[in-house]
Amino acid sequence: MEAIISYFGKYTPAADGAVASFKFEYLCTLGFAAIVIFLGRAIVARSSALKKYAIPAPVVSGIIFSLMISAVKLSGTVSISFDAAIMKDLCQNLFFLCVGFGFSAKMLKQAGGRLCVMIAFAACLLITCQDIIGVLLSQVIGLHPLLALQCSSAAMSGGVGTASAFGPIFEAWGAADATTIGVAAGTLGNVMGSLIGGPVAAFLIAKHGLRSDPNDKPESVASGKVPALDNTKMIMMFALTLLLAALGMPIYCLLDNIPMIEMPKFIGCLFAGAIARNVMEAAGIRFYVPEVDAIEHMFLELYLALVLMTTDFTKLAPVAGQMGVILLAQAVFIALFGIFVSFNLFGRDYGAAVMTAGNIGWGCGSGSNAVANEKALMDQYGWHNIAWVLYPSFAVIIDDIYNPIFLSIFGSFFKG
Repeated sequence: MEAIISYFGKYTPAADGAVASFKFEYLCTLGFAAIVIFLGRAIVARSSALKKYAIPAPVVSGIIFSLMISAVKLSGTVSISFDAAIMKDLCQNLFFLCVGFGFSAKMLKQAGGRLCVMIAFAACLLITCQDIIGVLLSQVIGLHPLLALQCSSAAMSGGVGTASAFGPIFEAWGAADATTIGVAAGTLGNVMGSLIGGPVAAFLIAKHGLRSDPNDKPESVASGKVPALDNTKMIMMFALTLLLAALGMPIYCLLDNIPMIEMPKFIGCLFAGAIARNVMEAAGIRFYVPEVDAIEHMFLELYLALVLMTTDFTKLAPVAGQMGVILLAQAVFIALFGIFVSFNLFGRDYGAAVMTAGNIGWGCGSGSNAVANEKALMDQYGWHNIAWVLYPSFAVIIDDIYNPIFLSIFGSFFKG
């Protein structure tokens, strides 16, 4: 029996008071991710409320799945985990590379300088306010200020990657378990951002009677015809994404070695995609947008499924009280920020509502959330090209430059 089980994963018997564990190997893990994707789409298709509030399908089923796995673990029967680290890393990086590939210089001209300035200003203001709120609350609830920062912009705007990077730094500055708390906060933030962004944007759309422009269409269907994907073109574009991902590593290396700045790997891929797109356009090198769009959406769905289904909610228990207070405050703040700040700064139109959903997505955990929120919203209410192509990549770039700098400087005031 043990030999048969080994084909599906690694079983570790209970010992020294620890619960028995089983870790599924990566192909079985991908099979479960596929179930999550199918299940999420089925649930959303049958729920008018989920469609109305634009909740991403993998988030719905992923939460259900992870809660079931957490319940099994809490029962003391067996601790189930999944071999998903490499696949999550691959999906995230290829997804952001495709987002960057959609970032054309023509889009900046179309969007206008004022909107770009407003996006940058909103990003920096959000990060600053998140950290101030976190530190002020820490004084009330008796939490170390550096741990509060881990539950603020480190985990919220920065996501699990930034929280993981700053965890050892804050621990060296005297904040015990900063990495664990930051990762837990970032994980929960991903869920928060996915659940809040759609409903806030739907509220703005309904309140202001906003409508999408029927002439604003994805680049891949701008001709009015939905193009059929071509096998040869798909293979060429997939090979191109793999090559550009590798070329993104030197960019990541350069950015990550800037003093006092911590950069996630996907930023290198995002820059590689953007640089390649504009170089290829300038040089007249042919590329195929529909195939890149297909690759982008596939990896986004798979990434969200893997992240949500592997969330271990039992790890939140030890710090649930104090962390919950700060995260609840951050959730209320990000919703109000979206309604009263982002929407107004971005132009008070339909595109502003879509970008507000994106703002809430990355402001609660990751750039992937921003794109997932925008996609779910546009699937329900209509397309907005600038919001889709410009906002996530540009806002994430601003975030990943400003956030580490501000965290490093602000956090240094609370060294032990």
